[in-house]
Amino acid sequence: DLPCDNREGSLQGHRAGHAQTRLGQTHTRQLLQQAPSAYRTQANDLLLTALARVIARWTQQDDVLIQLEGHGREDLFEDIDLSRTLGWFTSVFPVKLSPKAGLPASIKTIKEQLRAIPDKGIGFGALRYLGDETAKQALSDLPEPQITFNYLGQFDGSFGEGENTSAFLIPAVESSGASQSAQAPLGNWLSINGQVYGGELRLDWSFSQEMYKEETIQRLAQEYAEELEALIAHCADKNTFGLTPSDVPLAGLSQPRLDALPILARDIEDIYPLSPMQQGMLFHTLYAQGGGDYINQMRVDVNGLDVERFRQAWQSVVDRHDVLRASFVTQFEQPLQVIRKQVEIPFVSLDWRTQPDLEASLDTWAEADRQQGFDLLNDPLLRLAVIRTGENSHHLIYTSHHILMDGWSGSQLLGEVLQVYAGQPGTRQPSRYRDYIDWLQKQDKASSEAFWKEQLKDLGEPTRLAQAIRQDKVDLGRGYGDHYQVLDQQQTQRLIDFARQQRVTVNTLVQAAWLLLLQRYTGQDSVTFGATVAGRPAELKGVEQQLGLFINTLPVIASPKPEQSVAQWLEQVQAQNLVLREHEYTPLYEIQRWAGFGGESLFDNILVFENYPISEALQQGAPYGLKFGAVASQEQTNYPLTLAVGLGDTLSVHYGYDREHFSTLTVQKISEHFGNLLQALAERPQQPLGELPLLSQEEREQIIHVWNRTEVSYPSEKCLHQLIEVQAEKAPDAVAVIFNDQELSYRQLNQRSNQLAHKLRELGVGPDVLVGIAVERSLEMVVGLLGILKAGGAYVPLDPEYPQDRLAYMIEDSVIQLLLS
Repeated sequence: DLPCDNREGSLQGHRAGHAQTRLGQTHTRQLLQQAPSAYRTQANDLLLTALARVIARWTQQDDVLIQLEGHGREDLFEDIDLSRTLGWFTSVFPVKLSPKAGLPASIKTIKEQLRAIPDKGIGFGALRYLGDETAKQALSDLPEPQITFNYLGQFDGSFGEGENTSAFLIPAVESSGASQSAQAPLGNWLSINGQVYGGELRLDWSFSQEMYKEETIQRLAQEYAEELEALIAHCADKNTFGLTPSDVPLAGLSQPRLDALPILARDIEDIYPLSPMQQGMLFHTLYAQGGGDYINQMRVDVNGLDVERFRQAWQSVVDRHDVLRASFVTQFEQPLQVIRKQVEIPFVSLDWRTQPDLEASLDTWAEADRQQGFDLLNDPLLRLAVIRTGENSHHLIYTSHHILMDGWSGSQLLGEVLQVYAGQPGTRQPSRYRDYIDWLQKQDKASSEAFWKEQLKDLGEPTRLAQAIRQDKVDLGRGYGDHYQVLDQQQTQRLIDFARQQRVTVNTLVQAAWLLLLQRYTGQDSVTFGATVAGRPAELKGVEQQLGLFINTLPVIASPKPEQSVAQWLEQVQAQNLVLREHEYTPLYEIQRWAGFGGESLFDNILVFENYPISEALQQGAPYGLKFGAVASQEQTNYPLTLAVGLGDTLSVHYGYDREHFSTLTVQKISEHFGNLLQALAERPQQPLGELPLLSQEEREQIIHVWNRTEVSYPSEKCLHQLIEVQAEKAPDAVAVIFNDQELSYRQLNQRSNQLAHKLRELGVGPDVLVGIAVERSLEMVVGLLGILKAGGAYVPLDPEYPQDRLAYMIEDSVIQLLLS
């Protein structure tokens, strides 16, 4: 209970007394206009914080129980608008507030306690009086607050003031009379009703004069005014600011963690988790810092550019889109993106009209800009350099981190910049990337797990294209390489027509050919590669116009059968792509975990079918007087091989490859074989997949005839092991035997077989002695065979996979004297 001067006093209305709390216009204006911005509160939060602190000191309790009144017109249903409905909707509900020792902690704590009340308390009365018996009993057993607080808001805008008698409503000078019978009970021990009128906050404290002395309540009212003024002064200080969990609900951060953020709270607009693709890019960016992964750069010549106007257009677009103002925090278990309220885009303007060797200087600048990379916490993640190269010409270098947005968004961004540059009104307020993150968090993770486990069940091992290709280490190197493949217009049109006939997309045709190539190269029954999907959910309103990173990389897993026809194969790939769309939001790292290979990557190559022509966006969006040249773009992923497929008048494939895994010659050969399979698919729809040619006619001729010329003279009097000894002398370091990723040179093979032969001779092996060898296919099997021959014996091969009774019979029948295993 509250402290009381006379607990036996009556609560009848005719015993009511009143005390006043009043704030002057200056403090009231600060309360309403300045103070809320410090902790992102409403005026009611601050009023209740001050009240809770005063009452807690009075009662000497840590918690304060208060009954709040609300207007009750909450937005519970999208199709019901109560804003103009007449009636009594007032909601009444209890709330326990827990002020702390200091003002900042008190404001944050009470703000969060108020935000935690569902639907602003409207459900309490419904459950208390209309709920089931359990709910009614539980709520009726709660302690009842003895203080009621009701802040009615600002009334200055509703009535005429002073000489302003033209307002529709003007307060009457006459008394309205008693609002209820003098015999009716008071609403509570203490009832506080407040409103702003005439620019001043006025709060009326009503109480029973039989229960409280007037000076007791007047002292509380005065302490409340002093507490409010101290709170307002604290919040109005320019160095006061704070963030609480309810301000950034998607982040899932506690108050201590919010307070520990390395970015000032006053600079933060929002915080939310990363999308699956963003998480992957963040990991690889931090893991291989300085490697250039996911640093994108676009370069283009432009004529007729107004540089300052261009800078202002870019800044305007950055101000409009939250995702362009993102920084990335990695200090917690889950990385987060922090949206800053304001970011000034880095913009460099240079005049190089007299620069010697201009082209080389531009290349050097661009490469240095790429190599600079980005500080994901502190830097704006896009920057521009506009370099003047002539009287009316400039060279634009636009560098950004891929973690901000995908290619479709990049095209949208450039179009919007040009629209603003042209002075056209901007599009309607864009939806926010946080809406997509919110949508992601609501998806059914269990359903996705079941789907992907079914997809993964036939994949026996990851698909490693680089490991499947025999490459000399001297041909490998460092850095990133590019190879371009372009089909002519006739070939491209043939593919488009064929895809239309088969009722599949060209993307499906490309994927089908790539899967066949992977199977031919690796020899695996089931193969997979990474496909980049658009990832924009149709149910998210305005998603096509949003900027952000929506794409995701997912495994496309298939087991092409040699007997399948091309038509059947294309139908299968198309159907699989359609099914994947239902679960294309699933994080790749989760899929890798479900695959059962220790979480390792399932593939070392990805295929991207690009549908965001940057050059087209520039040309179509350019206002009169502005002309863009050819666009040069550079992108780099963390995968050893990335295929970027573009479709226009011609079909083009850009192979971006890591020189540590693929040689230039290897990538050229891959592109030739890929082209062969694409053309073969389009030419032979009814042919079995097993008969489609991977090799060109020239390659087949070379393998079948040139490389198959086995006629050669050799000393027929020498045995196999003797010939190998001769070769070991001629080329000791040449590779003699290869098994998987293991190999032996001729020197190593000769030395190891000699060691074995000496041991076998010690054991009695010599001419006419049979030695059994039961070893699986391996380097050791070759060493064993040669060792037996060098010892003078003869070997009897025994397959360990044979049944035991058959092996026993072979051993007995051959009368072997020794067994190697």
